[in-house]
Amino acid sequence: MKTKLSKIRLISDIENLLFPQECLSCDKELSRLEKYLCSFCKNDLPLTNFHLFKEPSPIDKLFWGRVQITATYSHLFFEKNKTSQALLFNLKYKNKPNIGVYFGKEMGEKLNMINTLCNVDAIIPVPLHFKKEFIRGYNQSEVIAEGICETFKKPIDITTVQRTKHSESQTKKSRFQRWDNVNEIFRIHHKINSYNHILLVDDVITTGSTLESIIHAIREKNPNLLISVVTLAIA
Repeated sequence: MKTKLSKIRLISDIENLLFPQECLSCDKELSRLEKYLCSFCKNDLPLTNFHLFKEPSPIDKLFWGRVQITATYSHLFFEKNKTSQALLFNLKYKNKPNIGVYFGKEMGEKLNMINTLCNVDAIIPVPLHFKKEFIRGYNQSEVIAEGICETFKKPIDITTVQRTKHSESQTKKSRFQRWDNVNEIFRIHHKINSYNHILLVDDVITTGSTLESIIHAIREKNPNLLISVVTLAIA
């Protein structure tokens, strides 16, 4: 066993020597044991620790008076020009889907500590329009969900919620414009009626307009369904 592990480590060291990986935040060369971020930048990540909150978290309050949510969790605070922004940028625009899987695993470990999520039936990532997914090569919310699934041990459903219209980027829109941009663009399959509790997964939540639109569409099919929301980051 030691010999086999030594060979694996040797191969890994050679790969790092030939193709050195750099920290996505500070560009420092990573060691064999580091993944995507150097130890300093990883320790500097603004973790929310929402899974430990006894009182309502900022993501809970975001949906007050809009839609009913059973449980929520965001892993990171989004900070402009800092490590969390670098991670999200590389995940969405630099063809690095494994970032989503890696941090999804961390998120799944935290979700196991939230009692109200123990009865979740399915993990449903927020869908991309098929044209956008084709151009990007993957759905960033789906790869996050894949990572969550590895540690949270709940099945992923990528067919029940579908995006029927390609919407414009939300980045520079106001809250009202974001809602108007995503209103009535999701189709919900009747399979939703077989679930009692689902977990919606997105990459980053700002105003919550996209998730609110999905939840309204789901409620039209299954008014009594328990819906929880999880995101990699909250802005």
